[in-house]
Amino acid sequence: MQDETLNLHREDYSLLTDLYQLTMAACYVGEGLDQRQASFEMFVRHLPQNFGYLIAMGLAQVLEYLEQLRFTPAQIAALQATGIFDNAPAEFWSLLATAQFTGDVWAVPEGTAVFANEPLLRVEAPLWQAQIVETYLLNVLNYQSLIATRAARLRDVAGPEATLLEFGTRRAFSPQASLLAARAALAAGLNATSNVLAALKLGRQPSGTMAHSLVMALTAIQGSEDQAFTAFHRYFPGAPLLIDTYDSVAAASRLAERVKAGEVELSGVRLDSGNLVELSQRVRSLLPNVSIFASGDLDEYEILRLKKAGAKIDGYGLGTKLVTGSPANGVYKLVEIDGIPVMKESSGKVTYPGRKQIFRRFTGAAQEFEGDRLALATEPAADGEQPLMQQVMKQGQRVRTDKELAAIAPEDELLHIAQRTLTSVNSFPAPIRQVEHPLSVTPEISPALQDMTQRTQERIRKSYTEQNS
Repeated sequence: MQDETLNLHREDYSLLTDLYQLTMAACYVGEGLDQRQASFEMFVRHLPQNFGYLIAMGLAQVLEYLEQLRFTPAQIAALQATGIFDNAPAEFWSLLATAQFTGDVWAVPEGTAVFANEPLLRVEAPLWQAQIVETYLLNVLNYQSLIATRAARLRDVAGPEATLLEFGTRRAFSPQASLLAARAALAAGLNATSNVLAALKLGRQPSGTMAHSLVMALTAIQGSEDQAFTAFHRYFPGAPLLIDTYDSVAAASRLAERVKAGEVELSGVRLDSGNLVELSQRVRSLLPNVSIFASGDLDEYEILRLKKAGAKIDGYGLGTKLVTGSPANGVYKLVEIDGIPVMKESSGKVTYPGRKQIFRRFTGAAQEFEGDRLALATEPAADGEQPLMQQVMKQGQRVRTDKELAAIAPEDELLHIAQRTLTSVNSFPAPIRQVEHPLSVTPEISPALQDMTQRTQERIRKSYTEQNS
């Protein structure tokens, strides 16, 4: 198994897990619990700071992982060679050798906004299966949901006309993460990504300009910045030019003269440093019909500041602060075993028991958000409510309950998810959407869920008292 490249391949998915998932699975087998039906739900206890909502994203990769879950003979041999499992029951190895996911999955569609303590996803499967998939599911859902939420906030602040480009590959936490970040950003409303592999895999056109190194290299060899621009346009006619290597205003002034003289066609210029408000205003006065792009550690807070200050910017390149930042600390907790509701009661980490559904209420012809109700999965929707969680996998096979998504071409799926993201965010009132000190939404807890929670707490406390008496 030794491979210092650490490259990830599809067949590696089964071992991309925390050790305790495997040790717990072995214990379940030894205790005869592995095939008991269990339900786990993934949710966030608290939204990241200054987030009013979280955009669910990453479900496509979750379903692909579950469909492909297998353990090869080489993987099993590598686990046995560790010596960690020397006392594990022999049946554990037989279980891994024939492993595949056979459970059901319920989830909110990608691009749906949720709040704290609302499940993004529920896995209903034999206990060992539902347990062993936890690490991969959390990794994919937490990261993509974080990127999607930031992208949705960026789109909301920048407005529908702004061009937003994902430039975060070099700052993403790994090559694999850069692909997931690009997908999540596009699915949440950004226009394009500079990541060539991600763009081509997703059926999109990659987008980008140039780096300062090209301008410096060609200037040094050929004699001037203008000659560097000319050389680049020789191979990429009309492409946007990076104009802040030396003097942004001087470069814009010279380009303006060349555009006016008909010597050059120019679709855009990019500013990557300096006072973006002042520079963009001066460049706009010189190049009134040329798009101005800005980059350089931008986020939703900086874009909001730039807009309020009167910057003349048509598009933004988003990198470091889009693909990094405060994590979405989603957790994956057991809520039911063999039909018995269970919950966690430790301080600050109490969970609601039982399988649940989110019911969302809208008001008016514009379908404005009115509130959410967190209820048991067996409860019906009340008048005016829409259930958010849909069944997306049945007995290990993917099902397309999202009829709109099932009816469109695969290459249009990201556009459809992006539209859902936009619709979901736009349904919220401004206090929830604002990027500084947003209104915190707490879902209403249904009486039935409250009653189940109380009865589960009483059962746990009775058992605990008897154990310690």
